[in-house]
Amino acid sequence: MAERRGGGVRRWYAGWTLWMVSASAAWAIPAFDEVRADFKPSDTLILSREGEVLQRLRTDATVRRGQWVPLAEVSPALRTALVLSEDKRFFEHSGVDWRAASAAAWGNLWNQRTRGASTITMQLAGLLDGDWRQGPGGRTVVQKLGQTVAAQVLDRRWRKDQILEAYLNLVPFRSELVGIDALSRTLFGKAAHGLDDREAAVAAALVRAPNARPALVAQRACGVLRDMQATSGARPAQRATPALARVDCDALDLFTTAALQRRAFDASEGVAPHFARYLLRQRSGKDGAVPERVPSTLRAPLQRFAVQSLQQHLRELRGRNVEDGAVLVLDNATGAVLAWVGSSGQLSQASEVDGVLALRQPGSTLKPFLYAQAIAERRLTAASLVEDSPAQITTASGLYIPQNYDRQFKGWVSVRTALAASLNVPAVRTLVMVTPDAFHRQLGAVGLPLRESGDYFGYSLALGSPEVPLLHLTNAFRTLANGGRASPVAGTLANGGRASPVSGTLANGGRSSAVALSDVAKPRFAPALDARAAFIVGDILSDGNARARTFGTDSVLATRFWTAVKTGTSKDMRDNWAVGWSERYTVGVWVGNASGAAMHDVSGTSGAAPIWSAVMGFLHAREPSRAPKAPLGLARTAVRFGPVAPQPGSPDPRGGGQPLEAARDEWFVQGTQQAFFAIDSVAISAYPSSASGQNDAKKSAPDAAVSPAGLPPRITAPAPGTIIALDPDIPPARQRLQFTATGNAVQWRLDGKTLGRGPRVAWLPWPGRHVVQLTDAQGKVLDEVRLEVRGAGVVAQPLRAGAH
Repeated sequence: MAERRGGGVRRWYAGWTLWMVSASAAWAIPAFDEVRADFKPSDTLILSREGEVLQRLRTDATVRRGQWVPLAEVSPALRTALVLSEDKRFFEHSGVDWRAASAAAWGNLWNQRTRGASTITMQLAGLLDGDWRQGPGGRTVVQKLGQTVAAQVLDRRWRKDQILEAYLNLVPFRSELVGIDALSRTLFGKAAHGLDDREAAVAAALVRAPNARPALVAQRACGVLRDMQATSGARPAQRATPALARVDCDALDLFTTAALQRRAFDASEGVAPHFARYLLRQRSGKDGAVPERVPSTLRAPLQRFAVQSLQQHLRELRGRNVEDGAVLVLDNATGAVLAWVGSSGQLSQASEVDGVLALRQPGSTLKPFLYAQAIAERRLTAASLVEDSPAQITTASGLYIPQNYDRQFKGWVSVRTALAASLNVPAVRTLVMVTPDAFHRQLGAVGLPLRESGDYFGYSLALGSPEVPLLHLTNAFRTLANGGRASPVAGTLANGGRASPVSGTLANGGRSSAVALSDVAKPRFAPALDARAAFIVGDILSDGNARARTFGTDSVLATRFWTAVKTGTSKDMRDNWAVGWSERYTVGVWVGNASGAAMHDVSGTSGAAPIWSAVMGFLHAREPSRAPKAPLGLARTAVRFGPVAPQPGSPDPRGGGQPLEAARDEWFVQGTQQAFFAIDSVAISAYPSSASGQNDAKKSAPDAAVSPAGLPPRITAPAPGTIIALDPDIPPARQRLQFTATGNAVQWRLDGKTLGRGPRVAWLPWPGRHVVQLTDAQGKVLDEVRLEVRGAGVVAQPLRAGAH
């Protein structure tokens, strides 16, 4: 008897201990607000400075959760279906349905199949605390006891609507889907408030068997839908409604099968996908944590307009083999990203490629920095005359022969015209003066670091042969807008305002959804370009008259407010650019194909420029843009231009012909100003042969007969190191090479043999390496060049030469 009494005490003590352990764990249930605060969607929302959602981007690949949905925003049909399916007496019991528990126990006793007794509150307790979660072999006695106690505690601490709301947001539905937002958007393509009776029945059926076969889910959904109709029909006001119509389970089966195969919840949605990905990559590289919401400096209306403008213009270019583009807008003062459009979206076959970051050839958009460097180094002024004519420049790999976009040449022009009209040959000749290595260093200073050295690109560097991203190029133009001061694109990615390569988030760590200008970290500027040269270049790029030779007077680049802009087109029309700035903003636009395919007849004014003009117009629809004030150290002087050469017999030594350009007021770096600019025969003859061509010699030959200014005769063509390739399909007589020189009383020798006399001779090329010499009457060598002829030789003939 004593033994039985002792055994009973031990059992009572074990049960009491078990109860206390379960109860103590159950009392640790968190508050509703804590659960709501700890909820982490699998998506991150990128917000504009106005607080609008610009982009939703999935950042958790392990689970698919949507946003937390308040109960008031859940379809009434779904709430009804869930309660009918999982817990009919949910609003009556206190967390545990003892009637259902008794029925389940009685069924188990007689081996009868009954419905489970687990209430919504008990299931939520298991979701909140993993200790009560059902394992592969079912719940243990301790788990069942703890879940029961936790459900009662939960029911006393939380309201019924809070329990139902948390359950809907935390319950796993199918596969990776957790919560009603992810389910409704994935399977039904709509928000939770829009679910109808049929969709609600399918959703409720998935709670009990998330990964069941579609046929079984449809069968259970059919039963839920019948219960919903029965409940609806019990209310007199709804007895005449279509809800009482007979449930078509076959149709529901088809609907369920289709819904379970649908994946309508995209991983990314919005108008700024590329910016969002770049922003989150920058953030994950710092602390690894990705918040639910990330405020940014983007302007929502501007972002949408930029996307719309890009897509609309590319549709207008349909048939010209162009499908991609990118737009970037920066704030001049802060460097904040105001708009970032990485692609044309559905119009592109490579919409995931970010055109803002992709490396592309910038074409003529590098010319402003080249001329700014030449002006800063006092090699040129805005009124200096440079020659736009065929040029042959010797390089290690042969001759470099630049061409203009329109394949035409304008002759002698001022630097202002050469830059504004985007003439190629004057730019290359300017690079000859500056040198590729020096220009390479200048590009690095303004934020355009290149992978290779200046010598690698050679003189093609002037025409944009390297590859740069739109982000760096636009920010480099922002350097011009800021008077030659450079700073990175606003680096305020929760790093205390320290500069970083790029960032579009706020300096306040996201405390406010609205962004003021003061919220963006103050940039750290560094001098990268002479402020006076930057001002002069900006004045040139804003001059509509100066660009008229190429773009006309009524160009799309002309705006009603002050702007400075430069276009560019890369080789074979693979890239098209328009980059420029106003008083407050810098806008960069790229148009092309992500595949690198060439466009068909798309120029700077027809490709990127209309988009640039539209975005600039949107920015300044209600905001003025004034021309910048001139910095110290500049002088404004009236200048006039003379003709190419004095007219024969004219008493005016400056010539009486038509002026090269109209008189105007011009800006100069202090100490470089002059009032008159002209070119005479001496300047033509003395122009370096490395940057001149055969046309120069033709113009200068008649005047050079007297060897002006006592200069010794020189070979003007061919240039040293010329490589000539023979074409077997062209008659030999038409492949003669013209040798030209300054001076009249000169003799030509080829490989030590006399070739001819006079300033010009013609030679029939022969394969091999040759030495061409220019001598005087006494045989003294005055100049010498070496050249090479490649290809099959023609039938041997006696050496012939002709003097002209």
